[in-house]
Amino acid sequence: MAAAAAAVSGVNVAGPGGAGLPAVTFTNTSVSSSLTPGTDNRGCENGALMDSFGIFLQGLLAVMAFSTLMLKRFREPKHERRPWKIWFLDTSKQAIGMLFIHFANVYLSDLTEEDPCSLYLINFLLDASLGMLLIYAGVRAVSAIVEWRQWDSLRFGEYGEPVQCTAWLGQCILYILIMMFEKVIIMLVLLIPQWKKLALLNPIENPYLELAIVMLIVPFFINALMFWVVDNFLMKKHRTKAKLEEREEDSRGNSKVRYRRALSHDDSESE
Repeated sequence: MAAAAAAVSGVNVAGPGGAGLPAVTFTNTSVSSSLTPGTDNRGCENGALMDSFGIFLQGLLAVMAFSTLMLKRFREPKHERRPWKIWFLDTSKQAIGMLFIHFANVYLSDLTEEDPCSLYLINFLLDASLGMLLIYAGVRAVSAIVEWRQWDSLRFGEYGEPVQCTAWLGQCILYILIMMFEKVIIMLVLLIPQWKKLALLNPIENPYLELAIVMLIVPFFINALMFWVVDNFLMKKHRTKAKLEEREEDSRGNSKVRYRRALSHDDSESE
């Protein structure tokens, strides 16, 4: 009975012939379990992405990302710079698509009992790498179909003269469908068991620090690159058509018309 009691309390009694003091080994299971990486030490809990601090970080990220697109516009050559109305129509499609991806990632991250911040970051990084390739392939495929069917109003970046809201709406729907296709593929990739093991790695215990890294710091730099590149996808056809029109005007020897056209574009910019 004494040996059983010693085993339960974690006290190891010396063997036969040994008269020394018992070697006490404290094996408190409650302490050891609290020190191991588990649910007690997890910094980001379910619902943390949509609490007041998480929403503040998301709003700040949206403002910073949208300012990146404004910077890109001013970096464009002056003779190719889009008027504000065209720029807004181009970037609004991308903003709506990114909002769809963002809230889809937030929703999917809260569906599991694992660390939602880690799962959100994995979703985001996959969207920024594999997702970018899928978006590029989707835009190229849709653009090829539009050119084949001669659907002028569905050419990305072209809205008619005067600007037609129906053209923007049709292009926006096409782009959202591309983003939905991309998100479905990413979800299928996340079904691989190895991603779940990677989500369990959570060395950050401070919930505010983890939220700031996952929702603001890392997404800002990657979103800046993504917005810049995707904006080129959505305005590429527009630039190509403008250059083809200039070549046609050069072939006809009508340089005066081209000069007046460029001048009117600059006038619209000053306005």
